Amino acid sequence: MVLLSDPDASTMKAYHAFGEKLMYGKPVSGVIRSTVLICADGVIGKHWTKVSKAEQHPMEVLNYIKTFHCE
Repeated sequence: MVLLSDPDASTMKAYHAFGEKLMYGKPVSGVIRSTVLICADGVIGKHWTKVSKAEQHPMEVLNYIKTFHCE
């Protein structure tokens, strides 16, 4: 498994994970909480565009990997 660092946000912007969002009802620019699973063959296995329950999300991703054999 590889983790990505993106200090200039260029990759996040390419995956629509950085941009305008609402915070307390006001538009702001920033990180949009999402997950992109890229399988070993380089194919995007799944894109969760909105992650609302961060504490439960890792298990959701792991279950997806096990179910659909994206390793």
